[in-house]
Amino acid sequence: MDTTAKIDALQLMLTDLRTRNESIRHKAAFRGCQPEFQSLVTALIDQLETQLNKEKQLHRENLNSNR
Repeated sequence: MDTTAKIDALQLMLTDLRTRNESIRHKAAFRGCQPEFQSLVTALIDQLETQLNKEKQLHRENLNSNR
């Protein structure tokens, strides 16, 4: 996969996770697992942000090495 495509995909996933999806949150609350659900979302966001930063760094390094 192209590095810039990975960066775009990661940014889209993070945007999607940060957007409040009320129907999913309502189901989580109804089942009594809202805190656990939010904890998983937060952990996933952290993981994706780390991966995004890594991909951006790799992309910058590749650009610099091709000059």
